[in-house]
Amino acid sequence: MKKKALLAAAALAALMVPQVAGAEGFGIVQWSAAGVAMSGARMFAENDVSMVAANPASLTKFEGKGLGINATYISPHGSYDINGTLSAGGVSIPVQESGKNRIHPGIVPGTYYVKQMTDKDWYGIGAYTRYGMVSGFQPRTLASVDNYFSKMNGLSITPVYAHKFDKKWSAAVGAEINYVGLELNKNTSVIGGSLGDAHIKGETYALGWNAAANYSFDEKNEVGVVYRSRVKHSLEADFHGYRANGGLAGIGTLSGDAYGVVTLPDQWTIGYNHKFDKKNRVEFNATRTNWHTYDALNIHLSNLNFNGTPSGSDIPLPSPKNWSDTWRYAIGYEHKFSEKYTGMLGFAFDDHAIPFNGGDSIVPTGLRRTYSVGLQYNDKKHTVAAAIAWEDIGSLTYAFLGQETAVARTHDNYCKIFSIGYQYKF
Repeated sequence: MKKKALLAAAALAALMVPQVAGAEGFGIVQWSAAGVAMSGARMFAENDVSMVAANPASLTKFEGKGLGINATYISPHGSYDINGTLSAGGVSIPVQESGKNRIHPGIVPGTYYVKQMTDKDWYGIGAYTRYGMVSGFQPRTLASVDNYFSKMNGLSITPVYAHKFDKKWSAAVGAEINYVGLELNKNTSVIGGSLGDAHIKGETYALGWNAAANYSFDEKNEVGVVYRSRVKHSLEADFHGYRANGGLAGIGTLSGDAYGVVTLPDQWTIGYNHKFDKKNRVEFNATRTNWHTYDALNIHLSNLNFNGTPSGSDIPLPSPKNWSDTWRYAIGYEHKFSEKYTGMLGFAFDDHAIPFNGGDSIVPTGLRRTYSVGLQYNDKKHTVAAAIAWEDIGSLTYAFLGQETAVARTHDNYCKIFSIGYQYKF
């Protein structure tokens, strides 16, 4: 009965679509509580089912069968200023505004199952988040013209297979089913936008893959590499506009279909693990995210109806982004106080990908520094971990609504992160 109850809980958690906060931009690395405690520098952990996400090649360090469930709470905070002149409907409008983002905390779940099949073969499956965000600003403000409320729910389901060739080499390969649910809301009527208040909502599935390899020089030193493929999404969504005017005369409602294509970037992570002794070890890793795939967020509106009458016109909504590739560097330290209790520390530095002409209020974050600490309890069957992290988010300056005559700047940004995880070994 216990096993059936645990498997039922795992299935339920795997079906939960996460609502994730945008403190990391789109990129999410909070895949487990122990991973949060070490700021993501956790690629070589032993007997940890969350290696399905962090480094599948390390599944060869797991004995038996195990199930893990994690939940991470993320709460971003920040302020902004907007100054300059906007052009709308052929008229130049001076703008000046200061405010704060609406706090939209989210929960990021991570669920994993691992089974050792032989002395050399392992199987695992995970449900976790690689990309996602949620953000927004007070209605009827200038910032809400760009983003009143936006949310990207992301979920990756990844079955993986790991093989241990010998004492030094292990490798893994896996597939990815990537789900994205996107919702965009804008109060464009604040400045007389031709579409008025706009709402777009849709969802899509796409396929990707991953691969990993570890090499142990000796009992104390090990290196690893993980590759996660890019995933191309073609999104078909519903569009609704309110108080439409300008190009579509009058005030009323506008509805139709929306279509867009977005390619989520591929990633390379390289890591190094050093064991000082049986109680102390340290990990370093670096992650390259190829954000150049996010070159635009272009949306095309079609099959439009104005006040219930076909309008006979399509509307392209171009939004160039041209993000840059970035690096994330992390270091994590683990100390075993005893056979049952382990302490963990971490620090990470993330560069930002957003150029001046590609910024928006959907992901208004600059470079980030993360400080973390956590504690883990472990016995033969049960593992419980808890972690807290503080993320100092740098300022970001960008052309508001893509117009260089109006400059938006975010500042005093930070994020609070809390995580808890449980693992059961069969």
